[in-house]
Amino acid sequence: MPEPILDLFELEKAWSEEQKETVVQIRRFVNQEVLPIMQEYHNKGVFPKDLIPKLSKLGILEAIEEIDPITYGLTLRELERGGSEIRSFISVQGSLVMSAISKFGSEEQKKKWLPPLGKLDVIGCFGLTEPDFGSNPSAMRTRAEKFSGGYKISGSKCWITNGTLAKVAVIWARLGDQIHGFLVETDRKGFDARPIHGKWSFRASDTAEIFLDKVEVPMTAILPEANSLGAALKCLNQARYGISWGVIGAASHAFEETLKHLLERPQFEGKPLASHQLIQNKLAWMATEITAMQLIAKHIGILKQEGNLKSHHISLAKMNNCRKALEVTRTCRELLGASGIHNEYHVGRHMTNLETVITYEGTEHIHALVLGQHLTKIKAFV
Repeated sequence: MPEPILDLFELEKAWSEEQKETVVQIRRFVNQEVLPIMQEYHNKGVFPKDLIPKLSKLGILEAIEEIDPITYGLTLRELERGGSEIRSFISVQGSLVMSAISKFGSEEQKKKWLPPLGKLDVIGCFGLTEPDFGSNPSAMRTRAEKFSGGYKISGSKCWITNGTLAKVAVIWARLGDQIHGFLVETDRKGFDARPIHGKWSFRASDTAEIFLDKVEVPMTAILPEANSLGAALKCLNQARYGISWGVIGAASHAFEETLKHLLERPQFEGKPLASHQLIQNKLAWMATEITAMQLIAKHIGILKQEGNLKSHHISLAKMNNCRKALEVTRTCRELLGASGIHNEYHVGRHMTNLETVITYEGTEHIHALVLGQHLTKIKAFV
């Protein structure tokens, strides 16, 4: 039985038996298959592709339409305990690519793409962000032009997770005065995905820049119901929901590692570090923040189940949980002392990865402005 997560408010007792079984299954997988190899792949700066068939066997995405929001959240929490890159791989595949096809695709597109995507036989990516437009996707320059055989798409996308692994890309482009979504097979002439090197965060993620030079796609490539930027943002909200759960896993694992070290490491008269007041104060603060993150995630899960989850709820959860997870891991790194910068521990990897997670899918500042607009009814984006 895997060790329990930090649970001061005994929230785990409220989960259904199926949810508890999911936590045990995914945690065992992470302990046995993910954690033992992640430092190696972090150092190499490559995605652990050997995990893909093993992740497929878990059946997470095949049942994504049937999984309730809390079970899905718990799954992502446990995956991010192993690494933000692993949670992100699944999140992009399910919450962005499959979600876009499920919400906005034709019946033919759903039949063609959802089964292989769900089994991870086909990997997908989601191309919205551009080199000059992250927080302002409405200013995108990627364009689609209609011609007799379909559409020609030209432009570039940046910071695309799963970019070089993908066999199909959901590409957002201007068509006339509107932004539309297109399903673009990555082996088409003019499509080029190049890995981004030099990252010190998300090193074990497949992150790419995509270039499209008059890429021709058939009429059937357009997502018929994705005819505005709002469609892309609906997919992003699904991903942000998952992130709000996922970062709890990174923070909790960092806390577990740090507490174990503090209990075992003697300092001053042979007493363990954990016996000192300043240390206990920091542990209490971190445990409180993780508990608050858990409460927020649980409640947005309930709201999502009830069909009452709104954009400002997701912004609050993403903004708060990413910030607190990052602060927790930074404190863990500090408490580990010199050991905190060594890959004997996973804390440093979690900490640097969370610098990415707090930035993508809407920065902390953008989510604060979403909340500000909700509170004041005044838009401050421009």
